[in-house]
Amino acid sequence: MRRFHPAPAAPVRLVCFPHAGGSATYFRQLSAALSPAVDVQAVQYPGRQERHMEPLIPDLATLADLTAQVVVPDGRATAFFGHSMGATVAFEVARRWEEQNRILLSLFTSGRRAPSIPPKERVALDTDDDVLLELAKLDGTDPRLLVDEDVRQMILPVIGNDYRAAETYRCSDGATVRCPIVMLRGASDPRVSEPEAQRWRVHTAGRFTAHTFTGGHFYIDSNIGAVASLIAAELGAATPARAARP
Repeated sequence: MRRFHPAPAAPVRLVCFPHAGGSATYFRQLSAALSPAVDVQAVQYPGRQERHMEPLIPDLATLADLTAQVVVPDGRATAFFGHSMGATVAFEVARRWEEQNRILLSLFTSGRRAPSIPPKERVALDTDDDVLLELAKLDGTDPRLLVDEDVRQMILPVIGNDYRAAETYRCSDGATVRCPIVMLRGASDPRVSEPEAQRWRVHTAGRFTAHTFTGGHFYIDSNIGAVASLIAAELGAATPARAARP
């Protein structure tokens, strides 16, 4: 678990789950925007950044099992926020929480089709060029990073692993959570259509709300203030979300 702006006095905690190929660092700006009203923590999956020597997890069920052992109650109200693949992981960890009668305040599912919808087609990731083309479509990685061969060799296997894990994931029939689901997406996301995102509503026995922002798959980057304000309002944070700081 990573914390960029620790807020131990905050009454509510937001646990964030990164996208395929992503790391906890992706949520630094969101953490800055919500602190100190919300204590933002981010899951660091194995195989990236300071955990780069650890083996990658090849399937989402195992990743959810292991993550659920780390993300445990700390006495405060807790909500989950997952982006892209992370939305699926967050959903599965939320199910494991509720199986243990743990209460989750809200589940934010961002930039991801509902788990009951299988992939429409396999994303070609057979070569490094295939992976680079997919990254260009989603516009989520600074292309300058990928010029460095050492960086490429560190990033590309992680992305390939995560995509395969996400594509082979299958949701259990009738899988739901009791907590509210708040769905967020970018209007021009090439990987998530409006109907696919709206279908998250069948996965909760509680309240469902949907929000669409300008931008693509990584709409959060250009809407950080609006996203943080939405989260703060949903969580009943004591102070309004502020502009992001380093």
